[in-house]
Amino acid sequence: MLQQVNFPSGTVNFYFDGEFNALWGICDTEKVVIITNDHLAAIYAGYFKKCTVVVIQHGESNKTIATITTLTKELLQVEATRKTTVIGVGGGVITDIVGFLASVYMRGVSFGFVPTTLLAMVDAAIGGKNGVNVGLYKNIIGLIAQPNFILFDTHFLQTLPETEWSNGFAEIIKYACIFDAPMLDELEQHSISYYKQNTVALNLLIERCAGWKNKTVIADEKETGIRKLLNFGHTAAHAIENLYELPHGKAVAVGMVIACLIAEQQTGLSEAVTKRIKKILQRYHLPVSIKLDARKAMQILSMDKKRHDNQIDYILLNDIGDAVIMPLALNTIENALIAYESNN
Repeated sequence: MLQQVNFPSGTVNFYFDGEFNALWGICDTEKVVIITNDHLAAIYAGYFKKCTVVVIQHGESNKTIATITTLTKELLQVEATRKTTVIGVGGGVITDIVGFLASVYMRGVSFGFVPTTLLAMVDAAIGGKNGVNVGLYKNIIGLIAQPNFILFDTHFLQTLPETEWSNGFAEIIKYACIFDAPMLDELEQHSISYYKQNTVALNLLIERCAGWKNKTVIADEKETGIRKLLNFGHTAAHAIENLYELPHGKAVAVGMVIACLIAEQQTGLSEAVTKRIKKILQRYHLPVSIKLDARKAMQILSMDKKRHDNQIDYILLNDIGDAVIMPLALNTIENALIAYESNN
């Protein structure tokens, strides 16, 4: 099902509930370069026979400028031109890398995504954010550029390990917390196994999450205001993810709990809401606590992209479906992390 979404910087075609083979009706195979990782290249080798494929190693550790340089040389070797469409097939690491690469290669070529993880389908592939990490600092080099299209094929999810399903549901739970109380009710009634077995429900959930993100990005593509709400759970998560090499979704789950504990002090969020969110996170096999070195985490948070002066814009809840952007002093955040550390 095709949906055209008009962002300030360009139109993106969303192909929901699609099939990979539909790609060849979207693009000219002779002008396509697919970039994917070694895991997917091995599992889905038969999918990639019609065009040029460039393979990189899987993993967040490869999301670097060095990889961009290597891929640029690969594109030159296969004679990719300004008329080439570069397609990222993979999870959030691939979509971040490919979006950035395509946006700077020859000052910009067309690109699209086929997200293959639940997390990428509901979040990472959507919204135009692209970039790479430098050391412990996530996405510190990057830009905002929209793909030409995103093709959603949930058949790719059948080969995902259980932990990747949990990763995706962390972002789904995030959307429910900040925007959509009825969706949190639905998640509370079901489980990962339900959505794995019910393709219709899964596709509707993906489309619903994409709708929330699209609406937010249309209103604030450059993240000067309302788009910051999408960072609920992510401020602490980025530090936790890199310090402890946790999968993104698991780090976000812990980050949401920390944000709720801060909100209890800052916005008067009910403890019952925090307990409810923790229970739902656990239902989807996500952690709610971690042994945290608060001071090490603060060293990373002090360079957060949302920092201004001695404050960071933190996303807190007033209630389910009611989120707020609140500038918090660095010492307030550090004290909250120290309190969390002492209780875990």
